[in-house]
Amino acid sequence: MGATPTAERVSLLVGLSVLMLATLPRYLAAGLETRQSLMLMALAVVAIATLLQWRMLEHEARARLPGLLRRLVLCLGAGAAGMTAWHALTSDFFGWELVVSHGATLGLLLHALWLWWRPVRA
Repeated sequence: MGATPTAERVSLLVGLSVLMLATLPRYLAAGLETRQSLMLMALAVVAIATLLQWRMLEHEARARLPGLLRRLVLCLGAGAAGMTAWHALTSDFFGWELVVSHGATLGLLLHALWLWWRPVRA
């Protein structure tokens, strides 16, 4: 519980928020209002946690955050491209809602693995 906030943690929380937003069109298209409401509530909790973590960041960690967010956007784009290719090869029909949701999931996973693979420079 005494872990200090890091820019990497904030970038992962931002990615989790993007992932949660990316699932909303799937729930809307399928008519799953209960899941959509639960996702919006969870998104609010993650957004508050992200804001609190960001406010506790030190100056040098805040300076690293824009680079990490650019890396997150790159990973989200790669995830969307990867899922588009995957669904084009393996499915008869796929909607944009599915590609966005699965692409955001793959992108966040790629971002987390990239952060894990390259240790934090102190």
